[in-house]
Amino acid sequence: MTRRRVLTGAGALALGSAGFAGYAVGVEPALVPAVRRYAVSPPRWPAGLEVRIGVIADIHACEPWMSAERVRGIAEQCNALQPDLVLLLGDFNAGHRFVTGPVMPAAWADALSVLRAPLGTYAILGNHDWWHGPVPGMKGGPEEVRQALRAIGVRVLENEATLVDRGGKRFWLAGLADQLAHPTAPPGHKGADDIPGTLRQVRDEAPVIMLAHEPYAFARMPERVALTLSGHTHGGQIVVPGVGPLVTPSRRYNYGHYVENGRNLVVSGGLGESGLPARFGVPPEILEITVGSPGATA
Repeated sequence: MTRRRVLTGAGALALGSAGFAGYAVGVEPALVPAVRRYAVSPPRWPAGLEVRIGVIADIHACEPWMSAERVRGIAEQCNALQPDLVLLLGDFNAGHRFVTGPVMPAAWADALSVLRAPLGTYAILGNHDWWHGPVPGMKGGPEEVRQALRAIGVRVLENEATLVDRGGKRFWLAGLADQLAHPTAPPGHKGADDIPGTLRQVRDEAPVIMLAHEPYAFARMPERVALTLSGHTHGGQIVVPGVGPLVTPSRRYNYGHYVENGRNLVVSGGLGESGLPARFGVPPEILEITVGSPGATA
């Protein structure tokens, strides 16, 4: 191969790399979220009970990537789906340091206050809501996030279950405390989650929808739980065609709909970023999940 061809190839590679980086940082993270739709009909789900759920995960609010104005637009986009129920799957705080400024909890919560759903809006917290304040390295923690959500009427579920009634047909909505809440603790003690304690609050045979920020808990979820909803992975965040996710917290449950032994898990690709302000191959998304629809898949 001639020197000229080598230099030409090197130049093309450099341009391609620059183009990839420019798109991954400057374009895909800022896209209007796609609406990803799932139809799920779990075993033993009550006949005639159909619930449309809007799911928002991994906001990671920060300037300039996820401003309060952008969060409000996402909330209004969710409202346009006319969901019966809205679920927020945690990680409201920023996930990286490449920011021009924080978005304080009161600001992103005010943006989310426009959410409307007849069965209410519920939330869990994510690992970044436990580990630090609005931006990594900034003081704060889970109580600030809880207070911001409660101030706008959002119920925060942490190892808690509540009964939801839809026209006389009922299901339980449960949420776990974060599974990575205490990162410096010894193995086996890093999580604040308590699946058995949460399910002990379920007092009848109505089905359970479980919110778990990280999808790891699905492997331990009993059949009693009809559907588990998770975020955290960002779908891999950077997914190279033909290669797959370059880095993912969970290769077993990375993105999409999983069915194991009659149990259903849906993992959202989420909205924001962690580590780096980059996405490739996994555009921001919100979910519309119809549970119990006539033509749904198990």
